[in-house]
Amino acid sequence: MSVLIDTTARVLILGIGNLVMSDDGVGVKVVQKLQSRYRFPAGVAIVDGGTLGLDLLPMLEGVERLIVIDAIETGEKPGTCVRLSGDEIPIVLETKLSPHQMGLKDLLAVSRLMGHSPREMVLIGVQPGSIAMDSELTPEVEAQLEVMLTSVLKELDLWGIAVEKV
Repeated sequence: MSVLIDTTARVLILGIGNLVMSDDGVGVKVVQKLQSRYRFPAGVAIVDGGTLGLDLLPMLEGVERLIVIDAIETGEKPGTCVRLSGDEIPIVLETKLSPHQMGLKDLLAVSRLMGHSPREMVLIGVQPGSIAMDSELTPEVEAQLEVMLTSVLKELDLWGIAVEKV
């Protein structure tokens, strides 16, 4: 897990999850692919947040736009991707999927209380098939990695942020 705080970042792409709990690690895996394939402009930070929860709070200071990538419980079939924004995000986090997810809900709530809430937030999520102890994703979620990666790139494009292939 790499956590470097870029205090000048106005856009934060945050992948969260636990790599040893099968599909729960999807957010981290998407971030790893983004980091290895693309170069991001100044002002954009891409972070493997693992399961750090409230320890990520300092990263939200000064961030105007936030993209979170995570496995989320939607009640849909495994591998179903969703895009949520703004006030939809805390609502979906009411259903606790894994230990870090409560941390994300708390992180966003404390950030708001401290006046550091990003003005735009997007959650790119996928319904997990399994969060059992395993370092591999289920086939249904593995098949969505590129879809999720592309969704992040589309959000950046909508915000006028161009990335370069490495």
